Amino acid sequence: MAPATPDLEAQVLAALQSTPKFDTYAQAKALNVDHQALVGAVKSLWADGYVTMDQKSCSWLNATKEGCDISKNGSPEYKVYAAVSAAGSLPVADLEKSVGKASAKVGLGAAMREKWLKKGGDGSLSVAKEGVADATRKMLEPFVGLSEPPATPPVLQANDEKQLLRRKLLKKETLKQFEVAKGANYSLERKRKQGDLSVDMLRDGSWKTADFKAYNYNAVGAPVGGGYFQPLLKVRAEFRKILMGMGFEEMPTSKWVESSFWNFDALFQPQSHPARDAHDTFFVKEPASTLKWPADYYERVKNMHVSGGSGSIGHRCPFDEGEARKQILRTHTTAVSARMLYQLANREGGFRPAKYFSIDRVFRNETMDSTHLCEFHQVEGLVADYDLNLGNLKCIIRTFFAEIGITQLRFKPAFNPYTEPSMEVFGYHPDLKKWTEIGNSGIFRPEMLAPMGLPPNVRVIAWGLSLERPTMIKYRIDNIRDLFGHKAELAKTEAAPICVFP
Repeated sequence: MAPATPDLEAQVLAALQSTPKFDTYAQAKALNVDHQALVGAVKSLWADGYVTMDQKSCSWLNATKEGCDISKNGSPEYKVYAAVSAAGSLPVADLEKSVGKASAKVGLGAAMREKWLKKGGDGSLSVAKEGVADATRKMLEPFVGLSEPPATPPVLQANDEKQLLRRKLLKKETLKQFEVAKGANYSLERKRKQGDLSVDMLRDGSWKTADFKAYNYNAVGAPVGGGYFQPLLKVRAEFRKILMGMGFEEMPTSKWVESSFWNFDALFQPQSHPARDAHDTFFVKEPASTLKWPADYYERVKNMHVSGGSGSIGHRCPFDEGEARKQILRTHTTAVSARMLYQLANREGGFRPAKYFSIDRVFRNETMDSTHLCEFHQVEGLVADYDLNLGNLKCIIRTFFAEIGITQLRFKPAFNPYTEPSMEVFGYHPDLKKWTEIGNSGIFRPEMLAPMGLPPNVRVIAWGLSLERPTMIKYRIDNIRDLFGHKAELAKTEAAPICVFP
């Protein structure tokens, strides 16, 4: 049939002017258009009340592909009967050679049920009933090629119809059509309703006479997709829950831009240390220098670097205020720890023991690869109390890592500029089947704590790890760039399960 014409809706409206109602299938044939195209036009008119439509269905029988083959070449049972009748007596073993394997398999059983044939004592077949006609072929012939409802459907006995349907020689075809009549808003010309008020309508005044579509305020809108937590944020939330459960208080970590004084000098890291140059640190161009810091504290830190104190001889090297004032992107959250410890030492009422933690972003000028980025997240915890020792530090570390399911730990001596003694923490990776470094730790040096004003017998134990490494292990991610940054896939973020450590 030809495709629907542009004025198909007008043809539907014109047809209803001369007849009270029509069926869509018959009308499609009369107009020589596709039935589905006509139904689409009718539904569009029905939506605006121009027509009414009631669904109607009609069913008829049509021969299947196998049924068409039988109507042309005969049924399997009659082929078997004819072969035996022509031979007079035919061994069962020779039946396939005469009628083919498929016809022999189906037709022999059917012919025996109809008692057309009989089997002798030697296993040969012979005719039991003379003058047999191919009734199956005759019944199927009227149903061949009925791809649409016939004007006068062929009639079968109920039992014959059931048998042919069971053998899948006939199938039921169903046509869904609609009975169309005039609607409440019927007219020969359709006037389109406006969906929205436009600027042009306001300018030319056409909105005054325009007919607008009714709003359905009860309609359910499209579901609004909410945001999804990135896997790093899920692990961070789990870490925060664990640390708060251990009695730690979270430190404010919103200062990404930090002065070299708080990032390095307050931690007793010498100004000549190689990590402070442009190879490891991002320097801020504007403003390039910090404006203020506690003047008395600065002097005490400077004296500790130059001359020493608290049993230390210091670094015995020049201390440049311009170097201390340089603004950088912080290289670790220990700069935040230094600020908090200074406030703790100078709070009203004097020092009190405290437990702090932080989880936030830090920046390093490193070469990017599958395990390193120029920015990452650091998890850090510290405990400030009287007379703490290395045993207290190891106990805290074991408790934390046990909460995230890592129970096999090893500690290795290490060096950090601001802790002594220092330890690297190794955990056994059950997937990699090997020990891997998972953190660093130590006791803050007296040279760092004394200028802050903390009492001499106060010790601060601290430990830290990255957030990315446990997240990659948890979610089985091999490349850090698939987890964090512009290459991270949003689909993976949406599908990432909630992080729950055992």
